[in-house]
Formats: sequence, structure tokens, C-alpha cells
Amino acid sequence: MPSQKSYREISSCSNFGDFQARRSNIKFKCGGNKNYVHTINGSGLAVGRTLIALLENNYLGTDSIKLPKILHEYYGASSVDI
Repeated sequence: MPSQKSYREISSCSNFGDFQARRSNIKFKCGGNKNYVHTINGSGLAVGRTLIALLENNYLGTDSIKLPKILHEYYGASSVDI
């Protein structure tokens, strides 16, 4: 976040062990044994933080925000008017 001269987390991942796999009954075979897989809890992007990052890093000063090229196809334009 340029205005704060610092970086902020917009997503996080944590090891869930076999908690989710037990609930979903997801197993793998190893030899003759079936074991639960270990999963990662990867939360999506925090929408508010993601929008702030886009605003602060891509504001054009003309009441629009330049979108990263990877988003052009999904949004249908190269910028967002605000």
C-alpha cells in the first residue's frame, strides 16, 4: 500500500492437516493402507484489500483505474471508470 509505505497481506494459506479430508472422506492409498490426505486452507483474496491494492497502485488520476492485463479479458475493458 503505497500510501502507508508498506506491504499488506491480501490472501493467506494454512495447513489444515487432515481435518477437511476427514469431513470430505478424501483418502489416498499407500501400500495396502488408506490414509486421509492433508489439505491447505487457501482463502480467496480479501475483496476489500484487493480493491485497495488495485486503487493505490493503478489509479490514473483521471477518475479511472488501470486494470492489470490479466484482468482485461474477464472485465472486458482495460480500465474501470470511478
